[in-house]
Amino acid sequence: MVEVSLTSQISELSSFPMERAHGCPFDPPPELRRRQQEEPVSRIRLWDDSTAWLVTGYEDQRALLGDSRISADPRHDGYPHQTPGSRARRAVSRTFISMDNPEHDVLRRMLTGNFVVKRVEALRPRIQQIVDELIDEMLAGPKPADLVRAFALPVPSLVICELLGVPYSDHAFFQRLSRALISRDSTPEAAVEATRELHEYFMKLVRDKRNDPGDGVLDRLVAGQVADGALTMRQAADMAILLLVAGHETTANMIALGTLALLRNPAQLAEIRQTGDKALIANAVEELLRYLNITHSGRRRVALEDIEIGGTTIKAGDGVVLANDIGNRDERAFPGNPDELDIHRKARHHVAFGYGIHQCLGQPLARAELQVVYGTLYRRVPTLRPAVPFEEIRFKHDMLVYGVHELPVTW
Repeated sequence: MVEVSLTSQISELSSFPMERAHGCPFDPPPELRRRQQEEPVSRIRLWDDSTAWLVTGYEDQRALLGDSRISADPRHDGYPHQTPGSRARRAVSRTFISMDNPEHDVLRRMLTGNFVVKRVEALRPRIQQIVDELIDEMLAGPKPADLVRAFALPVPSLVICELLGVPYSDHAFFQRLSRALISRDSTPEAAVEATRELHEYFMKLVRDKRNDPGDGVLDRLVAGQVADGALTMRQAADMAILLLVAGHETTANMIALGTLALLRNPAQLAEIRQTGDKALIANAVEELLRYLNITHSGRRRVALEDIEIGGTTIKAGDGVVLANDIGNRDERAFPGNPDELDIHRKARHHVAFGYGIHQCLGQPLARAELQVVYGTLYRRVPTLRPAVPFEEIRFKHDMLVYGVHELPVTW
């Protein structure tokens, strides 16, 4: 018998992330569908030749995301880092989304009140004003326009800057560094430098707010938890970076990618454009979140104890990747051809925002922004259409947050 080396066994495993099918940029890679049907819990090889368990079933993913034996802390051996850059960045900056309880809950509770539905709903008129003003500017400008730069990126950037109490005039600085943090190609040095620059900026802003407080989320943290000694200035800066980057990158990509998906489904776009039913708009947002899954690199965890899931035992110290994009296409959870966009589907139980203690803190804000955008843009610009062939649109296969680099449109 010929002994097979561990290195050879690892090299034979499929690499993750996997490639999408040519011409199907809205769908998860076909290999994920095969595994969901045939090997719902299976081994994969990561960029550094480490291995992890890939979990593809919707119910299995929710079970693990709600299990305290699974850790989000990247300091544990076996944690499946996304890229060399993300591993280096997490070594120098730590926020509550990469912590476990009780530490996680202590820090998260400092922010929760800022994102409850009642407070977010009070922001809706301002969100509407921002959306209308940006549409006015786009319509008054040249055609074609890049929907990403003219609209999709400024909407959530303006909202999150105002909410945090951060000058929007610095948006070019934030967006440049955000791109460095979420690029798959960023070197460890580039990721650490981007983190350092953001830390330097926010540490100065925290100091300024101690002397001249405003009414933003960051101002309240400084006046409350930092002043009381419950939070250090560095922790406040870490929180601000997390909220700023996550608060504009994810929603901006959903705006542009969702618009493109609707343009490819004209009957459903027409229904959204013509409806006055806010419930239908809200339902369409949930279905687009399910269908598109811009967090396309999987949620990363590491097992603290042996766990049996889907008939497979995940050993303590094993990395786990929960592929939420294919989880949201699981027919057992979303019957009626989950690979098709259907704005009437009841999809709110999707895992686009995660599940369990780490479920996205800002999801009420993201939902409100997307509802305003999808309920306004196509009504105000009824002839909106792509200005280039679909095949020429560049999708963000090279980024940790999926979307399109540009979306040239005309009307």
